[in-house]
Amino acid sequence: MELLTEIRIKDIIDILIVSYVIYQLILLVRGTRAIQLLKGIVVVVLAWALSIWFNLNTLQWMMNQMFTFGVLAVIIIFQPELRRALEQLGRGKLFRGSSSSDEEHDVTSRISHILKAVNHLSKRKIGALIVFERETGLNDYLESGIPLEAQITSELLINIFIPNTPLHDGAVIIRKHQIMAAGCYLPLSENPFISKELGTRHRAAIGMSEVCDAICVVVSEETGQVSLAINGQIVRDIKEESLVSKLFEELRPKTKAKAKEKTPFWKRKGGEPSNG
Repeated sequence: MELLTEIRIKDIIDILIVSYVIYQLILLVRGTRAIQLLKGIVVVVLAWALSIWFNLNTLQWMMNQMFTFGVLAVIIIFQPELRRALEQLGRGKLFRGSSSSDEEHDVTSRISHILKAVNHLSKRKIGALIVFERETGLNDYLESGIPLEAQITSELLINIFIPNTPLHDGAVIIRKHQIMAAGCYLPLSENPFISKELGTRHRAAIGMSEVCDAICVVVSEETGQVSLAINGQIVRDIKEESLVSKLFEELRPKTKAKAKEKTPFWKRKGGEPSNG
């Protein structure tokens, strides 16, 4: 009985270790082209299983030949991911979760790129609309634009909004650390109390913040003023310190974030509330 219990405990430990390794590998390849390759491998494995189940000799022979050279092919195809995994293993990062300081540093880096781009566009009065996805998914709006899935850099954001370029018209949607798409179309607000001074970009920013929890940053092409829209409200001509503070407060990981103050953000330093 004791031997059986010991075997069961070993099996449980074995399963937990393997599960954790698989989980870390999934995190490693998530957001890379390896995900699509893995889907292809799953299809091949399913075809092999069906060939055995239905006794399809020709298909089974093809699958066996494919598996013969499959290991070498996988090593070649996944060479960048394998190298990255070995590098992280050497640094001791593969089996270590992201710390709060690492996550906050990542958010700070993203905001820094955004701020640099916004300041550049604002000084030159180049219109821009940047949307940050949060809890509510924005896939419907992503499909209306041009997919990018690129790393956030100030240079890329500036180039996107340069006038008379293919992507300048529309919104950029950001998901975590990636620019997911550009040239996206957003719903316009139907609020009748919005100021007549505001153009389509501002109305789209307000409309987007009305239908979901996204954060929208707008640069006016007429005045160069920067505005921030959240929860159907917009702060026009928001100051740089207030913009940075609010973006960091809203985009930092919620599990690590401090409790929010009860004072509405538009009553803090940086601007007055506006319905438009």
